[in-house]
Amino acid sequence: MPAAAPIPSILNVLSTTSEPPFPRADNVDVLLLLEGTFPFVAGGVSSWVNQIIRGNPNIRFGAIFIGARREDYGPLRYALPDNLVHLDVVYLWEAKPPTRSRPAPVRADANAMSKVKALHEMLHHDIQQPDCLRLFGSLLDEAHPNGCLKQETFLHSEAAWEQIKEGYRRYSTDPSFVDYFWTIRTIHAPMWPLREVAQRCPAARIYHSVSTGYAGTLALLLKHRNPRPFILSEHGIYVKERKIDLYQASWLKDNRSVFERDPSQVSYYRQLWIRFFEHLGYLTYQAADHIVALYEANRQRQLADGAPPERTSNIPNGIDVAYFAPIRQLRPAAPPPVLCLIGRVVPIKDIKTFIRSMRTVVTHLPQAQAWIAGPEDEDPDYAQECRDLVHRLGLEEHVKFLGFQKLAALLPKIGLVVLSSISEALPLVVLEGYAAGVPAVTTDVGSCRQLVNGLPGDDEAIGPSGRVVRIADPEALAQAALELLTDPQAWQQASVAAIKRVETYYQQQQMFASYQELYAQGLAWQA
Repeated sequence: MPAAAPIPSILNVLSTTSEPPFPRADNVDVLLLLEGTFPFVAGGVSSWVNQIIRGNPNIRFGAIFIGARREDYGPLRYALPDNLVHLDVVYLWEAKPPTRSRPAPVRADANAMSKVKALHEMLHHDIQQPDCLRLFGSLLDEAHPNGCLKQETFLHSEAAWEQIKEGYRRYSTDPSFVDYFWTIRTIHAPMWPLREVAQRCPAARIYHSVSTGYAGTLALLLKHRNPRPFILSEHGIYVKERKIDLYQASWLKDNRSVFERDPSQVSYYRQLWIRFFEHLGYLTYQAADHIVALYEANRQRQLADGAPPERTSNIPNGIDVAYFAPIRQLRPAAPPPVLCLIGRVVPIKDIKTFIRSMRTVVTHLPQAQAWIAGPEDEDPDYAQECRDLVHRLGLEEHVKFLGFQKLAALLPKIGLVVLSSISEALPLVVLEGYAAGVPAVTTDVGSCRQLVNGLPGDDEAIGPSGRVVRIADPEALAQAALELLTDPQAWQQASVAAIKRVETYYQQQQMFASYQELYAQGLAWQA
């Protein structure tokens, strides 16, 4: 799934920026809303976005990229397709130059603050109320420099200060008012830049978000302002991914004393952020006209999180099998003793479990190599921890960090695609490996069991195209890899199954046809 815009521990004053060199248009057919993904971040979701745009050359696409701070992203990772006629960016936590002048006092609109209070009551209790979506949209409508809820009102008005104090007294179980104050400010901060970018968006006939979160919030705001069909495509479940991030986040404080803490309970601020993303997810589901999952287990999760059943469907990923098919002829007869993890070096990919598994692999297969092919710039601290682990385990001769690699050059040289992630959806890299005849060893996450063993019926009859193991189990990962790499017949059977499975069920034309049908319905829509 997409990498979320990182959440800062304190609030910076906000600004948004448009980049003049990017293409601009007054109107588009489909406006893609992208958080932490294409075209600045490489990865499976970004590749999928690139596929969708290029696979629909007759549709004029626009895209809004939502990021954290400008310095968090480098240059474009993808060449922009010709039919991407508009690209804008918004940075949610980009600081303005500091000013020495004291902020002027602001008088808040009593009606607007009353609505804010009512919305907060809903969010603290039962969000599944019919009026919540309308109220949220109407408040975002007023979040502009001339509106009743401009940013200065929230930052500097006495009414906002009183609401924050009241919220602390009523709800906070953490003793620090200062941390509560800054947490509330930070949680609300993105709404103003989202409102600003919504104001300058081109007219669109369809809104298409690839996640809930901030991208989904922008979509529901746009639809509230100008009703048009809204398609939501979730690769992973955004709320689930953010929960994983938040459980691991070190910047979230717990100021309770050792006597006040209950080990079975999540700290207040961690829970506050989790509830925030749960609420954004629910509101996005209510606003969307079509809610697309990659596979049935994720659709069931969407239903559990409040998605209306009649609006949900499954459209699996697909790849250009013909592009990868010639690679099969470049492979050696015996399986190369190379295990390759293709992906970002970030905690959710659990690179460390892959590294630890190699201690067992090289004991039984001394010539084995582990290649980690993916960017390391998203979480440099984690990347360094992975390198340090390689050194501690004495695996410097066996584990190589390759950075970004072109798959066409990489796949002929490897024996297994390895996925050690703690969360995935329907990973494109497994399908791309299959198309080249490379079996996979994956953790039991997302649709990986479906991809390796097949769905019941004809798919399952094809046979396993690799192995599935438990999460965070380096020994099981090592044994599964050794089963295939030390048994040429088992490896060859898995390779044949991989090719047949991807050719039968995961061709990109199948995916394109499904989305073309959704786009056709949306483009035919009349207000």
